Amino acid sequence: MFAFGKEIPTNAIRILGDESSKFDALERMIDTVMTTNMVTDRAAFRKALFDREAIRSTGFRGVAIPHVRIDEIKEPTLGVGVSKRGIDFEALDGEPVNVIVLFAMPSGSDKEYLGLLAQVMMSLRTEGFCEQLVACDSPADIAAVLNQP
Repeated sequence: MFAFGKEIPTNAIRILGDESSKFDALERMIDTVMTTNMVTDRAAFRKALFDREAIRSTGFRGVAIPHVRIDEIKEPTLGVGVSKRGIDFEALDGEPVNVIVLFAMPSGSDKEYLGLLAQVMMSLRTEGFCEQLVACDSPADIAAVLNQP
């Protein structure tokens, strides 16, 4: 089984480098998820994502899980961003975020979203898993960690 419950294609993974703010990181993650061709309207996706993050940061303990469920998503899609340096994500604990898992889900996919979220959280809580992701130097390296059978 894949670490996050489904295969994550290399083009849905980004090494985050110069992004110093939550805003910058989310913009890069939107760009990354758009390469999957699973989002039909970038503006609607961006608005939904930023509206959700405006309610309360999804960052905590070095991980952020931004998420949207909108009609403009064709099928459940995960984007993964990794930052060695850490990003000021306005996290609830004030700590920098090193791993971002963006959930782009179609409207009405609550059950599938919860199943994927449970799998992602279980993997992220596994001792050493986040450190393994952060140690990767390329999206292909991250994909190899996430997509081990």
